[in-house]
Amino acid sequence: MLSPVVAGVDGSAESLAAASWAAREAERRHRPLHLVHAWDWHPRQQEREIAGAAQRHLARRALRRAEEHVRAESPDVRLTDEQMEGPAVAALLKAADQADLLVLGSRGLSGFTGFLVGSVALGVVAKATRPVVLVRAGEDAADEHLPAGDGSAATDTGYRDVVVAIDVDDACDEVIEFAFEAARLRHARLRAVHAWHTVGPIGLGSGDVGLVNDPEQGEEWLGFLQAVLQVWRDKYPDVEVLATVVEDRPSTALVRASTGASLLVVGHRLTERPVGPRTGPVTHAAIHHVGCPVAVVPHL
Repeated sequence: MLSPVVAGVDGSAESLAAASWAAREAERRHRPLHLVHAWDWHPRQQEREIAGAAQRHLARRALRRAEEHVRAESPDVRLTDEQMEGPAVAALLKAADQADLLVLGSRGLSGFTGFLVGSVALGVVAKATRPVVLVRAGEDAADEHLPAGDGSAATDTGYRDVVVAIDVDDACDEVIEFAFEAARLRHARLRAVHAWHTVGPIGLGSGDVGLVNDPEQGEEWLGFLQAVLQVWRDKYPDVEVLATVVEDRPSTALVRASTGASLLVVGHRLTERPVGPRTGPVTHAAIHHVGCPVAVVPHL
């Protein structure tokens, strides 16, 4: 059986948008959709039974609301649901382990809502071994598509670009493959972005590209990016690819490049740090500042 697209729901506007996006993605991938509500409750022992019943009731209500929302927009999607009890991060990570990808609602700069409170959502992104997509409240099907000829919102036009962040010094196959596949499923153009900046003489090593203040550095970086992409162009010949190099901070370049995109794809290295798993600065900026859905793809 194909692994499902999983969406975490809690009744909030963000999670309903995530459920709808997940349903559309499940249909694109020809996979089932599995809705999950995770709740964590620590009542006093004598109140455990009553509190547990109340939480199950709230979970069922949140799941029912999400199901009705999904059915109204994607009536043909194969749909199941589940309540999960336990620490929220652990429950969502367990769900992600069985998923093709996990979709969660996001408030961006305002943090996350419901069971996705700040460090919980970031903990899921930091530890998940499967891709996690974060979706803002208000995101709908038309936001993925180009506007109609008169400028109005539409769902029967082509998809907006898929944007992927690529570090040519450390290109990751998992991230690039996810982006190419997302573009293929949407028949969308893939825009690959690499950000670079001029280093000072002290930071310039023997293997660095170009010289300080060399106007041709951008062309050299573009050549490296094209080389990285070539094998994937051969594997996905039907995907139109636009390679772009930008002299800017990666986080700033990505926020700008993702404006008007249908999806931004970034990578996240799965490494244990002294203070525990965390997202890097580029992924962190994308989660908090990018308006379109953001796919965080883990890699070693």
